[in-house]
Amino acid sequence: MKKLVVAIVLAAVAAPSYSAAAQQIGTIERGNYVCELPGDAGGAAGIAQPDESFTIDSASRYSSPQGDGTYLRRGNRLTMTSGPRNGDSYAIESRGFLRKIENGEPSRLRCIRQGS
Repeated sequence: MKKLVVAIVLAAVAAPSYSAAAQQIGTIERGNYVCELPGDAGGAAGIAQPDESFTIDSASRYSSPQGDGTYLRRGNRLTMTSGPRNGDSYAIESRGFLRKIENGEPSRLRCIRQGS
């Protein structure tokens, strides 16, 4: 019995865990994603950050004021994989609503899909 328990524990440790690499690959809706920082109660609801905004052009390509590149969606994470935004990541909060990841956590910068 003791050998069986040890074997089960060793198998569990050796088995790969469910991670971002195992999450389903997908795409996000095409369109313009306008990025902003939250405003305050005394002013605008959002403070535009035009240099952070981008457009999803196709199933894996984006364009931005800085240039074009590719992206990859795994689960609820969008990562720019080439071009001027290479390495930038966003948490997909809901359809058409992203939040930029900074230091491993969703930041205050939000990007909202505009129009249809």
